[in-house]
Amino acid sequence: MQRNEILMVYGDDAESMTRALLERINLASFVPRTARIALKPNLVVAATAETGATTHPEIVRTIISYLREHDYGDVRIVESAWIGDSTQRGFKVNGYDRISTESGVPLVDVKQDEYLKKTAHGITMEISKTILETDFLINLPVLKGHCQTAMTCALKNMKGCLSDSSKRLFHKLGLHDPIAALNSIRSADLVIVDSLNGDLDFEEGGNPVQTNRMFAGLDSVLVDTYGASLMGFELADIPYITLAEEFGVGSTELATARIIELNSDASNTQLRPTGRVRELQRHTLPSSACSACYGNLIHALARLDERGLLIDLDQKLHIGQDYKGKSGCGLGIGSCTCGYTSHVAGCPPKAIEIVRFLERKISARHESDSIPGV
Repeated sequence: MQRNEILMVYGDDAESMTRALLERINLASFVPRTARIALKPNLVVAATAETGATTHPEIVRTIISYLREHDYGDVRIVESAWIGDSTQRGFKVNGYDRISTESGVPLVDVKQDEYLKKTAHGITMEISKTILETDFLINLPVLKGHCQTAMTCALKNMKGCLSDSSKRLFHKLGLHDPIAALNSIRSADLVIVDSLNGDLDFEEGGNPVQTNRMFAGLDSVLVDTYGASLMGFELADIPYITLAEEFGVGSTELATARIIELNSDASNTQLRPTGRVRELQRHTLPSSACSACYGNLIHALARLDERGLLIDLDQKLHIGQDYKGKSGCGLGIGSCTCGYTSHVAGCPPKAIEIVRFLERKISARHESDSIPGV
């Protein structure tokens, strides 16, 4: 397989589709049997793959079987959930603990790993020691929407190789530059994308769309460029892709790439973001907000909208690390906004807590409006 190639396979059987990609890639022909191999799925939250948030475990199981069949001995699964969720719970919910027991492949929770400090393009970050010592890294992202970066796929999935403190730093820096910088230090050697039913709008899932496909490539930038095109995005919508190209990670030259379809597409599903999250974002004033906190707020706003209450929210909500230590008038979400007139505590606060907080504020305003002279 060449770096300017992308392999595409269609279907609804993750196991057979993964096997088809691996046979065509022919890993056994160019990866030494003594290589230390890491599989990096997406387990950002403890949710099953059917939600459109996480990598289908059948993909991981099939890759392990292939590697064992070809006498690869040093294999491990490496991942970290987002801030506020448990990687161990994500492993359990998705059956990775069973996969580990059955195959003898260890699970590495990056939150409990050792870290090495690395600096690139002026950004210093703590990266998993296991990942940095890996000879061959297989990245297994889900192609899905993201409420802050529009899309997440190969490049952004590497964020799960960081310490939680570095994840916070990435959000403070706006995600795009640090994601590109991280991949300039360590990017995947092979990317196999789970595009079976990724969520179109949100990293945490909940709005899955059945697209029945997987694709693979050696160049993370090219893979993400292709993924962006499948979702209807221009490269300008996702700055970290072109930044990664500038940093020498890979190429965005999709026009000269070879897209090799291993079979025919039997469906007519069209990938188009719904704009649902963008509509909800109008009610927020985010500034370096972490994904877990911001995601919970988006969920809370959706719940209010379903109840017909969102129309009564008469002010925008402050959220994010840049509000830490500041004071002001208005409503805040999360502990970083404790200096504002009123806020809901938590790092991150649960969506239901945000819902109850905003319901009380809306109710209080209605009562005030009903009192003459107030």
